[in-house]
Amino acid sequence: MTANIAYDDVEVGTELPAQTFPVTRATLVRYAGASGDFNPIHWNEKFAKEVGLPDVIAHGMFTMAEAIRVVTDWTGDPGAVVEYGVRFTKPVVVPNDDQGALIEVSGKVAAKLDDNTVRVDLTATSAGQKVLGMSRAVVRLA
Repeated sequence: MTANIAYDDVEVGTELPAQTFPVTRATLVRYAGASGDFNPIHWNEKFAKEVGLPDVIAHGMFTMAEAIRVVTDWTGDPGAVVEYGVRFTKPVVVPNDDQGALIEVSGKVAAKLDDNTVRVDLTATSAGQKVLGMSRAVVRLA
């Protein structure tokens, strides 16, 4: 695959389409099974509260994966991402109800680099709080 976005068509400040990703307890159970991360803070409310968390929280790597979807959906090619990193700033708290939580993600081209690459800065929030900091991806465009 090749990115659908041309390097020459992108400027610093180009905004990527924002997305919202729902997270429920069932989502966390499926992710735990796929990742092998069965830490009880991600599924056991009693345990999560005993260790000082407000409730069950989403896996950090799950949150990170949801955020980069804004970039991969924009480029049309997951392989276009050549570098990606974040800092985990706040947990995504997932209540035990029919609604769960939402992860809201927006992105903006922050720099045009060499070799048809751009740096995209992402903002990820949940319940009005920034859940990822320094969330940046380097992406190779067409």
